[in-house]
Amino acid sequence: MPETAEITKQILKKVRQVEIRSRRFVTDAMAGAYHSVFKGQGMDFEEVREYAPGDDVRDIDWNVTAKMDRPFVKKYREERELTIMLCVDLSASGDFGSVEQSKRELAAELASVLAFSATRNNDKVGLLLFTDQIEKVIFPKKGRQHVLRVIRDILFFEPQNRGTDIPMALRYLNKILRRKAVTFLLSDFITEESLAWIRPATHKKDDLYKTIQLTNKRHDLICVDLSDPREFELPNVGIITLEDAETGEMVEIDTANSQLRNLYRHQNAKRHESLRRGLRSSGVDHLSVSTSEPYISALREFFIKRGRRR
Repeated sequence: MPETAEITKQILKKVRQVEIRSRRFVTDAMAGAYHSVFKGQGMDFEEVREYAPGDDVRDIDWNVTAKMDRPFVKKYREERELTIMLCVDLSASGDFGSVEQSKRELAAELASVLAFSATRNNDKVGLLLFTDQIEKVIFPKKGRQHVLRVIRDILFFEPQNRGTDIPMALRYLNKILRRKAVTFLLSDFITEESLAWIRPATHKKDDLYKTIQLTNKRHDLICVDLSDPREFELPNVGIITLEDAETGEMVEIDTANSQLRNLYRHQNAKRHESLRRGLRSSGVDHLSVSTSEPYISALREFFIKRGRRR
């Protein structure tokens, strides 16, 4: 029991640290950005009233105007309440991190900023955790305690599987969410297909971008690509043994081999560029964040660009 209590205490401390840091970012850096970018799903008709100087003539209700023999305009109310769905990849490759934090910790902090921004605007927040199976679903709700539960599960939930199946997760999301949601897909997008240059895929390839495109038609999908600098550059440290986090396969390589380091750099840059092109052709918004760089700057810049475009 004492050991369990200590673990629980450490979990609560970590969640609290993430909350404090996230709330500061939400207040200082994200104030107003979330609301301006993620508006309601539409405008609801509320009532008609008499025309007043300065009203847009396009809002005139001509039927009522004709009946009353004086101009009336339609008044609308923004349907403000949104549903924010965080779809987080918990495959084993997310536990990797060569700097201060892992990709999973980065996902948790970024998700917490989004969740607290949503709470600040009285929006609902939900969570879907996946590997190559659906690991856990928390349906959208409001409130601080609910958001803290979401953050805790992103950080500490122990998945049963290690692989990655993004199309499966998105299909499941489309099935359980009937109402349109702003959906953030947080993943490193490292799949068997993306690593085919190392080893052939062992299962039938699914069309990732087709599923992303279909999901974006039902929801407002935003893909967040998580990465670490060691995924793009191998250090020259001699012979090392690497383990594939998702398959457990071990391989010994000589990092002193410049040709090998160049191949590694080239293939991973190619993988990342292929992902960027695929997401862009699918028509979804795309944000790249790294464990080695402040994510809040990238998130704020993304919000600004999206706001201008819309």
